[in-house]
Amino acid sequence: MAALAPEDFVHLEPHLTLIDLPRGQVLYEPGEIISRTYFPHDAMVSLVTVMRDGKSAEMAVFGCEAVCGLVSAFATRKAFGRYIAQLGGTASYIELDQMHAAMAARPAIQHLVLRFTEALMAQTLQTVACNAVHNVEARCCRWVLMTQDRVGRSDLPLTHEFLAEMLGVQRSTVSDVTRTLQDKGLIRQARGSIAVVDRPRLQKVACECYEVIRQKYQGLLLLTYERN
Repeated sequence: MAALAPEDFVHLEPHLTLIDLPRGQVLYEPGEIISRTYFPHDAMVSLVTVMRDGKSAEMAVFGCEAVCGLVSAFATRKAFGRYIAQLGGTASYIELDQMHAAMAARPAIQHLVLRFTEALMAQTLQTVACNAVHNVEARCCRWVLMTQDRVGRSDLPLTHEFLAEMLGVQRSTVSDVTRTLQDKGLIRQARGSIAVVDRPRLQKVACECYEVIRQKYQGLLLLTYERN
């Protein structure tokens, strides 16, 4: 939203409703009709695919840089997967029909949505490649860094269960990885949280995908990482 010109934000503002998104709240289940578009502020929403056996894995993540639920609602309006608030916080929502009307009335809003769509597609495709070729430690570091970018603080409410689901691995694997990162002095663990202690070194351990995705967002959506 920070990337919107003031006159475009003024056009949207009367139609925005501020809400709290508690951790674990499901916005949409796979196949449900999307009726609202969300702009997370300090909340973080994950789009996960749910397999027949109940296992799930991350497809995309939406934070302060994102508009959630719009890209998958251009044609069928059906949710690609489960949209769930993985980190609680605040967000603003707008009815989907009103968002479409704003895009039709304000070309700059439509252009910004298209820029976000390109960034999201780049992130999604890069993540597919990342999951195929990079080890769990590097991917875990990427995920921690991406989370810090979105919430803007060092103390992150991340559990081993959550990271295991996002990375598509066993909880025990995540426990081993985070223990190693803590022993190296990169993070500090507490019950239900992870604190980033040495961000520069954490970035060196992370795979190249973190920087590729970050630069894509910086290039397409100004002010994405202003808080950092």
